[in-house]
Amino acid sequence: MDVRVTSDPQAFEQTVFPFLQQDPVLHTIIMSNVHERANGTARSEDEPSYFVSVHAPDVVGAAMRTPGRGVYVGALREDLAEPIAEAYADVLPDLTGVAGDRPAALRFGRRWCELRGGTATETRGTRLHKLIELTPLAAEGDPRPMRADDVEVVSAWADGFAAEATDAIATDNHEWARQRLAEGTLWIWEAGGEPVSMVGHHLALYGVSRVGPVYTPPEHRRHGYAGALTSHVSAMILADGNQACLYTDLANPTSNKLYHQAGYRPVADFVDVEFTA
Repeated sequence: MDVRVTSDPQAFEQTVFPFLQQDPVLHTIIMSNVHERANGTARSEDEPSYFVSVHAPDVVGAAMRTPGRGVYVGALREDLAEPIAEAYADVLPDLTGVAGDRPAALRFGRRWCELRGGTATETRGTRLHKLIELTPLAAEGDPRPMRADDVEVVSAWADGFAAEATDAIATDNHEWARQRLAEGTLWIWEAGGEPVSMVGHHLALYGVSRVGPVYTPPEHRRHGYAGALTSHVSAMILADGNQACLYTDLANPTSNKLYHQAGYRPVADFVDVEFTA
């Protein structure tokens, strides 16, 4: 078994994507993150990413660690977790955690703590869903694409979304909002002439577009805006000939029920594991 580490996203993409694209929904997180860094559309970063591939002799597993986050192993086989943890221990002095398929993430965590000390604690569960058959959801108001005069409100909403997310990174959300505008990948739900919710999506990659972020300010919640806008964005993804997928927090039964109503069905569950000294 050969474990390779690189900080070159283009080289990593060429090496591992033939393996990952066998199931582009299951591997959507790692593929989109690597691709955005390979083609230069990711946000500017002050430190390198570290990408790991396992070969036997062909690629059988992959993982990534992008700045400010823990390692992401995704749907990695459990038996590959320890050699990947060892590879990261060689290049990173410390690490905040790991996320991915539960057996692989927990095994990575145990090995990391053996090598670096500390403890590993499971902190959150997420679920990947794939749209099977769309059921449009309705709400008062209408969808529209983001406009240039929405940058400030979208940036503020992104701050709100980040404040509620457990894995958020402090960043310039004005830059993020302007990029969504340039890509045409963010939609607004408007009710009574007022923006009340936003839904973004990633540009399609290997026929898959991941929906998110989905955010409604607290004062506009419980009116169905997010569900209606998510189903609208999902319909556009399907109309373009792509598959739609999204992630939910397992601790939020409301969102899981909502997306089920829209036609999304579970694909896989993942966990976040946090490391403490």
